[in-house]
Amino acid sequence: MFEAFLHGFLLAFGLILPLGPQNVFVFNQGALQSHFRNALPVILTAAICDTILIILAVIGVSVIVLSFSWLQTIVYGIGFIFLVYMGWSIWRTVPSKDETTGKRMSAKKQVTFATSVSLLNPHAIIDTIGVIGTNSISYTGLDKFVFAMVCIAVSWIWFFGLAIAGRILGRVDTTGKWIVRLNKMSALIIWLVAIFIGKEFLSSI
Repeated sequence: MFEAFLHGFLLAFGLILPLGPQNVFVFNQGALQSHFRNALPVILTAAICDTILIILAVIGVSVIVLSFSWLQTIVYGIGFIFLVYMGWSIWRTVPSKDETTGKRMSAKKQVTFATSVSLLNPHAIIDTIGVIGTNSISYTGLDKFVFAMVCIAVSWIWFFGLAIAGRILGRVDTTGKWIVRLNKMSALIIWLVAIFIGKEFLSSI
């Protein structure tokens, strides 16, 4: 059981650590929102989406779903559109010292964008299926359950930590200068991923 715990922890942490649209967006919202509780929609959405992907990967359902090439093409296409739009929205976001007039994403928009970067990012889905799903095959029963739960727990802790780190930056940056730079960098990273997904979409047609 300890082996499954350690394996799941190291694997999940290694997968979630790289800078990508999902991590960038959670950190960005943690920095932009006037109160930490206002960033909860993006945190919970990202964590729940990861939980769904991990469960599907462990039980093998996701492998069957992505075995249909036409479905992969649809995911690539929708993912590309969402990422381009999301990058543009973040690029235009301007922080304000006045918490009542600062232009920040609503809870509904946070949920929509967080869902798109979590479930419509083919590379993230393939990583989850190819890595977590494949590694879970070596476990059965309680060990497989522990492996899956640890992977899920790492995601939840990571997203809360990212938002907290973003919140700290937001409080320190009283002028909003670094937040603006963060927005631009976040948008560029998201657009870069969108370009790669766009290439995958074109090659799958």
